[in-house]
Amino acid sequence: MPVAVLRRAARETLSGLPREFWWLWTSTLVNRLGAFVATFMALYLTLDRGYSASYAGLVASLHGLGGVVSSLGGGVMADRLGRRPTLLVAQTSTAASVALLGFMEDPVAIAGVAFLVGMASNASRPAVQAMMADIVRPEDRVRAFSLNYWAINLGFAVSSTAAGFIAEVSYRAGFLLEAGMTLVCAVVVFLKLPESRPVQSEKSVREGDAVGLGTVLRDGRFMSVVGLSFLVALVFQQGAVGLPVAMGAAGFSAADYGMAIAVNGVLIVALQIPVTRFIEHRDARRLLVISSVLAGYGFGLTAFAGSVGVFALTVCVWTLAEIVNAPTQTGLVVRLSPVHGRGRYQGTYTLSWAVASLVAPVMSGLVIDRFGAEWLWGMCAVVGTAAGVGYGVLMRRLPDETPTPAPAPAATPTAAPAKATSVPAMPEVGAAIPESDAVKPEVGAA
Repeated sequence: MPVAVLRRAARETLSGLPREFWWLWTSTLVNRLGAFVATFMALYLTLDRGYSASYAGLVASLHGLGGVVSSLGGGVMADRLGRRPTLLVAQTSTAASVALLGFMEDPVAIAGVAFLVGMASNASRPAVQAMMADIVRPEDRVRAFSLNYWAINLGFAVSSTAAGFIAEVSYRAGFLLEAGMTLVCAVVVFLKLPESRPVQSEKSVREGDAVGLGTVLRDGRFMSVVGLSFLVALVFQQGAVGLPVAMGAAGFSAADYGMAIAVNGVLIVALQIPVTRFIEHRDARRLLVISSVLAGYGFGLTAFAGSVGVFALTVCVWTLAEIVNAPTQTGLVVRLSPVHGRGRYQGTYTLSWAVASLVAPVMSGLVIDRFGAEWLWGMCAVVGTAAGVGYGVLMRRLPDETPTPAPAPAATPTAAPAKATSVPAMPEVGAAIPESDAVKPEVGAA
């Protein structure tokens, strides 16, 4: 009976999503399976090339800075050029720059190419999320984003393990292998994914419905979400930057940290799909409030950890928050985005995480050096609570949720919808959002 129940749950979770989604999902998985460079870059620069830890940190910062720059650029490209061309440009550029990085000898050249790798690899993210929103029904989007997040973590877990073995043979082989797998992603996009960008009518363009970056920045409600996302991202980044430093200062080894942080990937792979089934149609405000607070206090509990087992337990707490927060917050961004501005809105949302990845290492280092790790974990609790309160206040001002409308008879023609003058009302997670006839795929799409 339990096996039959699990099979039925799996079928319900995986069914109902379009074929194009699964090709996009496959591209994401292959991309993450080959993500070796980010895993062993620091070891490559310090052990293989003999550079200092400071130089390795500089290269990592430049890689992150490239991601910050391309977050907005990738979003603009996804709206102007289309999702498919943006993915092709980003993935082929990533493959070329990663392969080039493996052959660089001069430290200045290494730093410059690392910046290009960061730009190219991050440019595809707004396009992926915008395309997913285009091709998946509104009521299935949270489930789709959750499955995509699951693929990211599954691929990263495998690539992180494989990176160590590959590095023992040849670091350059790792660069070339990642470049090759990224090219495979580009081939999948080219052969299997049609353009999904909604067609904007000439009338809507004449009447000023075009969405620019200024439109995004003036959208106070959405920018509030971006700000809250930045706070949450600062907290989650501590698993990669604050936790290893604090454990090292407390006398734990790198292997101890590896054992503790491995719990994060294992839990996401094991629980992301069943937890998503539980939260898929629940109140988004409660989910975001609870997950933000849980993340903050999950890291806050680290102040009381004195063994690897207790560290692992704290990882369990904030990983559960991550599992709930990631698909819910991405779904919220889609529902707040105008149809023809999804790329720019997703790019701005991605920017919040890219900036957090730059700020978090500096913040955690300063706090630990000047005040001690306990202050860092206390700050995480405060920041997580502040984000939770912010989500509660922000979403209380949003329009009431609307039920999923009954489908109209197929034979009855409908009048053209009125021109929208504001961001559509935001329904409950999983509720369908009426979209205009402008969301039809472009000519030639499957």
